Amino acid sequence: MHELPRLTSGIQGLDAILGGGFVEGASYIVQGQPGAGKTILSNHIAFANVALGRKVLYVTLLAETHDRLFQVLGTLDFFDPSRLGDEIAYVSVFQTLRDQGLPAVVSLIRKEISRQGATLLVFDGLLNARDRADSALDVKTFVAEVQSQAAFAGCTVLFLTSTRLADDSPEHTMVDGVIELNNELAGVRSVRRLHVKKSRGSRALDGFHQFDIGSSGVTVYPRLEIALAHPSQPETLVTGTVPSGVDGLDRLLGGGIPAGSVSLVFGPSGCGKTTLGLNFLSASSEAEPGLHFGFYETPARLHGKARAIGLDLQPLLHSGALGFLWNPMTENLLDKLAHRLLDEVRGRGIKRLVIDGLGGFERAAIYQQRLVEFFAALSNELRSLGVTTIATWELRDLFGPTVSTPRSEVSSLLDNLLMLRHVEVSSRYKRTLSILKVRDSDFEPVIHELVIGNNGLAVSLPLEPVEGAATGLAKPLGA
Repeated sequence: MHELPRLTSGIQGLDAILGGGFVEGASYIVQGQPGAGKTILSNHIAFANVALGRKVLYVTLLAETHDRLFQVLGTLDFFDPSRLGDEIAYVSVFQTLRDQGLPAVVSLIRKEISRQGATLLVFDGLLNARDRADSALDVKTFVAEVQSQAAFAGCTVLFLTSTRLADDSPEHTMVDGVIELNNELAGVRSVRRLHVKKSRGSRALDGFHQFDIGSSGVTVYPRLEIALAHPSQPETLVTGTVPSGVDGLDRLLGGGIPAGSVSLVFGPSGCGKTTLGLNFLSASSEAEPGLHFGFYETPARLHGKARAIGLDLQPLLHSGALGFLWNPMTENLLDKLAHRLLDEVRGRGIKRLVIDGLGGFERAAIYQQRLVEFFAALSNELRSLGVTTIATWELRDLFGPTVSTPRSEVSSLLDNLLMLRHVEVSSRYKRTLSILKVRDSDFEPVIHELVIGNNGLAVSLPLEPVEGAATGLAKPLGA
């Protein structure tokens, strides 16, 4: 299949959404309300291309000088004032438009493209040019002439506009692509989203994609369930098991945790979920690096918890065989979390992963309806990377007549299910473990006690026969 030559955006995540980047010589509209991020996005793209040796022409319809713009850009890492003038030229055509009209603007742009040898043109102010036009035909003529002049020079064009143009507007019909930026309120928080509404000659990723703006500029996070609709690499079926690191658990699992599987450990607060995860990670090595990806406890608290139960993780952390990645339970973006996790897994070749817990992803989701597809994409990718994963899920109630796992569809995506509970037996509280499901393996279905000793968590004897142990409200048989 013939691939069109591309011009990179230089923005993390955006090229993937565009199907490989901007088509060279094509034209795009970038639209969105004031404050949506158009100016920072376009300047980030401009300076990224300058860094690759390209020449950029940035045309504005500002009445004032560009000094204020440079002051704002100066707070961002990508801005390099030494590039101004020779490699990236900022030109205001406000006076030309006011005094001579649209044809004179086209003539000036043609001359500047030729003089600069530009391969990227950014035209900031399409709305102003539209207001100056007498008819829809004038708008189409202006856009067509700018496109023609740029395409002749092999120059890609970005038209910026602060209004949301209708899909059947003259501008939309003329350009090759339309990118819409939004900055919306979701409850009390603000969420930035990007949508490729039109993409001629490219297989852009559909739907909305979250992005943020920080000191490094713009970062876009492709929506996971479409970016990884299929895993990034074919899954190789891994045979064998991985030691759990929990004394006595491997025997109950039929030899250990199935390699490359995704396990869910669920139970109420304090039942040992994080401790089980730390035990699992204590078996990490340089050949099988481990990662704790958590939301609730800082690395310092995890260090303290591990030491308190006799697990010395410091040598593993020092050697790089183990890492902690903490995500505070404040404001998070769902796809940003997933991409951060996967980047770390790929970059460090992680083979043992603990996600503590899945509720952190759920809290970050603006649209709860997409969680099943999101977790499907995430778990499939982890399997394809050969990662053995333990994820935790907290039950709301310490005790109760019912037991709720994550949404039924999510539970069906997972390979192994382990339930931890507090059970009251004869006025004593006991921690228990129940294995409910193990992928393609026999397992022991008997409820066992758990103890926390000098070597972390360990499986003890089977729980004495009682009724209702799974709910935590046990009573003697026949009572």
